[in-house]
Amino acid sequence: MSPLGRPWSLSLMFLLGMASEGMNCPSRCSCQYLEVNCTGQQLQEFPVDIPLDTRQLILAANSVSYLPAVELSFLADLVYLDCRKNLLGNDLDFTFIGMAKLVYLDLSFNNLTQVTFSTFSHLLSLVVLKISDNPNLVTIEKNAFSNNTWLRHLDVSRTGLTFLDTSTVRDLPNLRLLGLSDNLWHCNCSFLDFITWMRESNVHFPDADNITCYTPAGLHALMMPAAEAQLHFSCLIQLHRQDYAFLCLVGFCMFLAGTMAAWLAGVCAVIYEVHASKGEEEEEEEEEEE
Repeated sequence: MSPLGRPWSLSLMFLLGMASEGMNCPSRCSCQYLEVNCTGQQLQEFPVDIPLDTRQLILAANSVSYLPAVELSFLADLVYLDCRKNLLGNDLDFTFIGMAKLVYLDLSFNNLTQVTFSTFSHLLSLVVLKISDNPNLVTIEKNAFSNNTWLRHLDVSRTGLTFLDTSTVRDLPNLRLLGLSDNLWHCNCSFLDFITWMRESNVHFPDADNITCYTPAGLHALMMPAAEAQLHFSCLIQLHRQDYAFLCLVGFCMFLAGTMAAWLAGVCAVIYEVHASKGEEEEEEEEEEE
C-alpha cells in the first residue's frame, strides 16, 4: 500500500467507527461497540435509531409502557435486553417474535399481568428470564415456557401468583435456578404436587426461607417443607365433612339400589309363580275334559 493510501484507509475506518458508535445512537442514550444504554433517561417510548447490529440493549429505570414488535424484530442479533423498572403491563404476546437469538431478558419491576404461551414462545435461545417484582402478575399458563427449553434461570419472586402448575417448570430440562419467594401461594391440595416436586428436584431455590404459604390461614407463613407434611395429612389421610357426606351418599345409593334389586327380583318371582300355577291348572282342566 502506498504512503498516501494508508492514512486514507485509517481515516475511513475511524469515520466508520464514529458512525456506528455515535451518529446512530438514540437520543439521550450512550452507545459503545454493540451496546446501547438508555438507563434512567426518563424515556416514555421505545427509543428510535438503535443500530441494527446492537447486541445489548439496556432500557432500565424509564417509563416505557410499550415494546414495539416490529422495531424489536429489526434487532435480530440482540442477545441481552434489560427492561426492568418500567411500566410494561399490556399484553406482551408476540412482542418478541423476531428475537430468536435473545439469551437474557429482564422484565422485573413492571406491571405484567399474565404470561401465556405466545409471550416468550419465540425466544428459542432464552437462558435467563426475570419477571420478578410484578405485583399484578397473577397467571402463568401451564405451557408458557414449553418452547424455552434452554431456560436455566427463571425468577418469578414477589408477584401476585397464587398457583403454578408443576409441569410448567418440571418440563424445562435445563432449569437450574428458580425464584419463588414472597408470593401469595395458596397451599391447598392442588398445590401439593408442586411442593413435592420442589423437594425432589435438583433445582436451586434462592431465598428459600421466604418461600412460604400465604393461604389458607392455618398454613400462613409456613415454609414449603412443613406445608408439605401438613398437606399430606389433610389431603391424603384426613377426611373432611364433604368427604363423609359423599361416602354417606354413596352408601345410601348402594343400599337403595340393593333394595330395589331385591324388590324387583321378588316381584319377578311372584309373577313367575302366578303364571306357572295358572299353566298347571289349565293343564289339569284339559285332562279332566278328556
